[in-house]
Amino acid sequence: MASIYIENYGCTANYDDGAIIAGILTESGHIIVKDIEESDIVIINSCAVKNVTVNTIFRQIENVNETNKKLIITGCMPIAEKSKLDKLLKKGMGLVSTQNISKISNVVESVIANEQVVLTNKNKETKLGLPKIISDKRIASIQISHGCLSTCTFCSTKLAKGNLISYPKEQITEEVKKYITEEVKKYADLGYKRINLTSTDNACYGFDLGYNLVDLLKEVVSIEGDFIIRVGMGNPEHTRKYIYELIEIYKNPKIMKFAHFPVQSGSNNILKEMKRNHTIEEFEEIVNQFRKEIPGISISTDIIVGYPTETEDDFRQTVEMVKRLKFEVMNISKFASRTGTRASKLKQLKTHDIKRRSIELTNVYNEIKQENKEIKKRLVVLN
Repeated sequence: MASIYIENYGCTANYDDGAIIAGILTESGHIIVKDIEESDIVIINSCAVKNVTVNTIFRQIENVNETNKKLIITGCMPIAEKSKLDKLLKKGMGLVSTQNISKISNVVESVIANEQVVLTNKNKETKLGLPKIISDKRIASIQISHGCLSTCTFCSTKLAKGNLISYPKEQITEEVKKYITEEVKKYADLGYKRINLTSTDNACYGFDLGYNLVDLLKEVVSIEGDFIIRVGMGNPEHTRKYIYELIEIYKNPKIMKFAHFPVQSGSNNILKEMKRNHTIEEFEEIVNQFRKEIPGISISTDIIVGYPTETEDDFRQTVEMVKRLKFEVMNISKFASRTGTRASKLKQLKTHDIKRRSIELTNVYNEIKQENKEIKKRLVVLN
């Protein structure tokens, strides 16, 4: 038996992996502690999307290696940053890819025995029906697939997770039932009120099984109970293929009126360079149709500022697009080259230009948030 501290980084799916890791280890007799100082083993459940996060994780790895604690790295970095991690690998340390977390108990036993463990093969592992320890007693997450069908030039997640592997909708539906009822007491005493459906890209869910996200949502909303579903990120490339069917199912009261469609740039030239496989016109059609059919829906998007081939004109197009669509939620990232991606081979823009553009776009977004807030205030008064 060991005391284990788990540190999670990254997306909702990665945090769900962390909950699964905690659940498996608890059932194996280990103790999950909240203070790193109390631990024998540290598990860093890593993210490889942003350089700033990767650098933070490497600093934490150095900190742990200066102690007598054993260390296991899970998440995306064991594959996306494998060459760098291999140089740090030593006895009593493990590297475990996201496709191998069900084997975490065996890995822990190996590092306790001061062995060196590397599990970075891309198994087709279904992450349903596994034990979980979830810190939030109101909101639970369920992964519906692994990997994606996109080939974005900037993305290290694809390198780590690979091609799409969708989980059968029948199994997902059964998992939802467990969370919202008292059927399985180890999940919750009274049932969760909100379920997040998450994955690398929800929009391409089911394409490898002969159906799509709408087919899954139809089955989920038919489940009896007092709960709401939040649908995770879906790329516009695939969303546009069934947009009208998706809008109809979104009208169901059990679907949270929130949609996350990452645009990444307001320039068609840059979208083509990024291999995003959608145009600005197609993206705006998605946003406008959702807002027309579902008044009050919150639209979230992601934008990368300073892609290597982004010109001032490309950036101006992004700013104008943001001003037109006035997103309720917008995640702005400064481009940073990620190891192994095609974009890393391009000549990078000057850091001060990227920073300047990021500041300008952030200021535009802050003005929009304030404007949206004032509109909501007026609506409350009118009602």
